[in-house]
Amino acid sequence: MRIAQIAPLAESVPPLLYGGTERVVSWLTEELVRQGHEVTLFASGDSKTSARLCPLCPKALRLAGVEDHLASHLVLLDQVRRLADDFDLLHFHTDLIQFPLFQDVASKTVTTLHGRVDLPDCHPVYRAFPQLPLVSISQSQRLSMPIGANVAATIHHGLPPDLIPLNPRGGDHLVFLGRMSPEKRPDRAIEIAKRAGVPLKIAAKISVANRSYFNECIKPLMDHPLIEFVGEIGDQEKPRFLGEALAVLFPIDWCEPFGLVMIEAMAAGTPVIAWPTGSVPEVVADGVSGFLVSSVEEAVSAVHKASALSRQAVRGHFEAGFTVQQMAARYCRLYDALLARGRPIRIDARAGGISVPPHAAGGRRENRIPPFEIESRYSLPASGCAR
Repeated sequence: MRIAQIAPLAESVPPLLYGGTERVVSWLTEELVRQGHEVTLFASGDSKTSARLCPLCPKALRLAGVEDHLASHLVLLDQVRRLADDFDLLHFHTDLIQFPLFQDVASKTVTTLHGRVDLPDCHPVYRAFPQLPLVSISQSQRLSMPIGANVAATIHHGLPPDLIPLNPRGGDHLVFLGRMSPEKRPDRAIEIAKRAGVPLKIAAKISVANRSYFNECIKPLMDHPLIEFVGEIGDQEKPRFLGEALAVLFPIDWCEPFGLVMIEAMAAGTPVIAWPTGSVPEVVADGVSGFLVSSVEEAVSAVHKASALSRQAVRGHFEAGFTVQQMAARYCRLYDALLARGRPIRIDARAGGISVPPHAAGGRRENRIPPFEIESRYSLPASGCAR
């Protein structure tokens, strides 16, 4: 199969440091190539891949100091559109920006939604483009989608089994790995460590948007002998950072779409102590690969029980459902299903609507979709197009 994987340009594929989406794109791309598919990766020029690389900018935008990414992504999508006929399937990982440009070839596209979809401000786009197939990365994320969104499948992320090997011994300290942001609750992780009397190592990306949050809310809490901030780390440091820990703290305070750090920790055999919000109950098996807690007190208790869990069983839970081979197999089944039932979308400019083929209309002959059926708080001119 000739497959285009279209990645965001913020980070390289795989990323040098932080970048969950780009890591997943890399793992999926490499596995598809290994299986014999003809894969082209649209990504930044500093990406590393065994697929054919189509570079859209010399370096990943974030580390190159580019603040506004929109222009570069428009160039990316224009290039993909020009080459669309060269591929059997176009797999987008670029959020929503591609929707208007690919309506007429919707049957050969799929978009994986890597971010949050529960915000009402995003919902109009799913209703405006119902012919574009979507993939949710957890059942929790899928349930957050508005009625009418064309969610073709839910596919959990998976990583290469040999990327982070099992560490059967672990260690005697806690770790926090992720973004330095309010919804990730590093403050809660620090409180847990202090109350438990167990050292905590924090590895986190600090974005420009969250610099003030870090300086004002988190940095003062780190002035404590139990707390160590190690900065942002990449894939080379992760096996040791995660594998030598007693447990990983995942004390989130938002509807997490997936949470890659959970399966990275479990691959190392390290238990995850997490709040059961968003995707967490789908990923962590309570009492097997970690503990689901609802308060700092419960988290402290879980810290003291973490060493009793079998690290081999934690690794086993990862291997049972979160490897790249399993993820790629599910995507390939989806690709085959989409292409088998795909038909061109007919744009009826005179009627101002979209004729959806039977497979996208639940088996009905045709379903006329109003062009801008959005919430009344959006003020649009009668033509349906804001000027």
